[in-house]
Amino acid sequence: MSEIPETALPRRPKGEPRFPEGPAPDPAGSHFERRIRSFQPRRSRVTPGQADALRRLWGAWGLDIDGQRVLDLDEMFGGLPVVLEIGFGMGEATAQMAADAPSTGILAVDVHTPGQGNLLGLADKAGLTNVRVANGDAIILLREMLTPDALDGVRVYFPDPWPKKRHHKRRLIQPEFLSLAASRMKPGAVLHCATDWEPYAEQMLEVLTAHPDFENTQADGGYAPRPAFRPLTRFEGQGLDKGHVVHDLLFRRAQRS
Repeated sequence: MSEIPETALPRRPKGEPRFPEGPAPDPAGSHFERRIRSFQPRRSRVTPGQADALRRLWGAWGLDIDGQRVLDLDEMFGGLPVVLEIGFGMGEATAQMAADAPSTGILAVDVHTPGQGNLLGLADKAGLTNVRVANGDAIILLREMLTPDALDGVRVYFPDPWPKKRHHKRRLIQPEFLSLAASRMKPGAVLHCATDWEPYAEQMLEVLTAHPDFENTQADGGYAPRPAFRPLTRFEGQGLDKGHVVHDLLFRRAQRS
């Protein structure tokens, strides 16, 4: 089925949000300082199926990152251990990981509306109950809405590499982010990063190795083989066909002294 552009959907009155019961366009509003953001919101097409999933399912399985409340993950996931996934694209890999590990909750964060709708639709079709979709800035989520030791893992797969040198400050994997993430991770929880951008992989390895709150799971101090639980995505496959090298990094939250 060909993708139908959003403009083909019924027109809404001027000023009315695209999805009144769905994700907010700027959930945190002006409540927090405007920091340098590590993501670039993308405006792209929303299919009728994605729009339907957002309208039907957002109220039950979605949440806006407004920074105005602290989440009770035990209540949200029924006591399951919870992994935070930052950036999930169209959600295919997230849905597969959730299906393969139903005893783990996945709190998946992104700002891409089509991807949010697509993941909700995939989860609904597969009958998954261990996925929640969060809309907004993962930094605000970590800093304002999660308690210490709340997370059993963090996943950052193929974040924007910001290849131009003047944009390197926008890269997510920086010492400040690592300190914040570590404060919300249980001792022993694993931060799993993956990238096909070689210079970014090198930076990730450097800053993670230097950070006192993390220790490499690899005895040789290098990159890790792709673990079986991380699916090979279509995007990754296209990169491999072009000769890209994908690096996985698995670093454990160090035990507190």
